[in-house]
Amino acid sequence: MDGAAPSPAGGNLVANIMYFARTLRAAGLPVGPGKVLQAVEAVRAIGLESRDDFYWTLHAVFVNRRDQRLIFDQAFHVFWRNPKLLERMMSLLLPDLQAPRPDQAEISRRLAEALRAGQADGAGGPREDKTEFDAAMTFSPREILQTMDFEKMSTAEMNAARDAVKKLALALAERPTRRFAADPRGARVDMRATLRAQLRAGGLIALKRKDRATRPPPLVVLCDISGSMSRYTRIFLHFLHTVINDRDRVHAFLFGTRLTNITRPLRTRDVDEALDKVAAAVEDWSGGTRIGQCLAEFNHRWSRRVLGQGAVVLFISDGLDRDAGFGLAREMERLHKSCSRLIWLNPLLRYADFAPKSLGMKAILPHVDEFRPVHNLESLKAVVAALAERGTRRLGAAAEWAEMRKAG
Repeated sequence: MDGAAPSPAGGNLVANIMYFARTLRAAGLPVGPGKVLQAVEAVRAIGLESRDDFYWTLHAVFVNRRDQRLIFDQAFHVFWRNPKLLERMMSLLLPDLQAPRPDQAEISRRLAEALRAGQADGAGGPREDKTEFDAAMTFSPREILQTMDFEKMSTAEMNAARDAVKKLALALAERPTRRFAADPRGARVDMRATLRAQLRAGGLIALKRKDRATRPPPLVVLCDISGSMSRYTRIFLHFLHTVINDRDRVHAFLFGTRLTNITRPLRTRDVDEALDKVAAAVEDWSGGTRIGQCLAEFNHRWSRRVLGQGAVVLFISDGLDRDAGFGLAREMERLHKSCSRLIWLNPLLRYADFAPKSLGMKAILPHVDEFRPVHNLESLKAVVAALAERGTRRLGAAAEWAEMRKAG
């Protein structure tokens, strides 16, 4: 298919579309048999007179979200034999002293694995011998894995990241409670314990003292499972499973177009069984996001149950809201007042030129105490370290963040 429309000679077009869909599914796109049938019908309706028409016909069927465009574009040009892309892949194998151009797109790691897997399975029938190129062209030891974006990880690297997440030890900074406990150096005299000791000893003894008991606060996690967060949700679920089975008073909620409490399913010791229960309980995977509506439900049904005793809230979301921030500021303000510390974890913060331009982000940012990135193992470890410190409420976190970004 060198610059022309795909040839239907030999009657292999339907089979090739099926193998192309299988490649997209292996690369992470949600492609099922129904979409394959829709693609075949669409191609038959549009025809094969133009390569551009063929491209956009398949694009309309297989691509549902913006983050899927790059993988589809690369998969299309590689699968349907684009000579220009093959020449660029050849140039990656040769030494080049020139600086890389910004228009050279990085080949997706998942797409490279999917193409190699398809070739190993013999998909597409017998083909002529050709040289195979590893489009990944990267090496990932443990040090590189710490700073690699979850979205760019291959399947093997994602498995390694999940194993690393299981070893993260979460230690929440302890807070004083209303109860008192015996303490020889306590600030208060425990008269009851002193009198009991005198009765046992039959005479005067040293005063018994007490001080406030300390205990880690409850941890509440609100995690976005919309389509734009799907690549990060998997690793976060493994992290939540580890934390919930290691500590008490940890509560986890998922939200997209509705709110789901997954605390009880995640308490299952086996992680695979736990994730299966979560998948059965959640009905809005990779859909839209109605943050304001979901927070309103949380504040109405769950806040009094789980936000007591100085609870810490982790709000994991990119801030992209289908309802354009309707009612979100009010619900975020109420959530902020109900907890002792509200931390917003946003994967988009990893970009140097990131700015909260959407209405949802602008509604959330004024009501958070801390604004942190969470896109790789290093940033996740930084979050764990921050939770181990006794944080203080910082009003005006949005202004502080803006000044920090402006300073460079």
